[in-house]
Amino acid sequence: MSEVFTLMATLAPGLAEGLAVIGTTMGITEATASGIPTLAEEPGMRGRVFVLAFLPMTQTLVYGFTYMFLSYFLIIPSILVKYKGIIPPHIAGAILGISLYVGFAELVSAWRQGVVCGQVAAQLIKTRGGIFGSGMILAVYEELFGLLGMVFGIVMALLVAGW
Repeated sequence: MSEVFTLMATLAPGLAEGLAVIGTTMGITEATASGIPTLAEEPGMRGRVFVLAFLPMTQTLVYGFTYMFLSYFLIIPSILVKYKGIIPPHIAGAILGISLYVGFAELVSAWRQGVVCGQVAAQLIKTRGGIFGSGMILAVYEELFGLLGMVFGIVMALLVAGW
């Protein structure tokens, strides 16, 4: 039975990254769906639309991946050494809970950032690109929650690992 808990804890960081991927996909869909009409009307805005469509990827490429990487190469190995190759149920549950927390923080952050980026992309023509700078700042507000989700998750996982 203890192998089941070890497996659960080992799969959990990958689940966090998977949830980040879902949020990123939703965010990119939002941003590109609003950016395509802008590109059709004004191809010169493509660089700005591409940047806006890219922003939700950071939750997967940076935050979710960093959490997963540190979990697999630092946190889980240290737990396995501490408990002689078997992760106890209470530790496995904590790792699963933390991973779900990180995953959902990245999912929601990327998705909602995509909504903001999509609204900015839709207004690029109307403002002749003037909204881009302010829109980037507004999108960074959503980004902050992805960053905080990763940092808090890593801190909690390190505490659980006994660092």
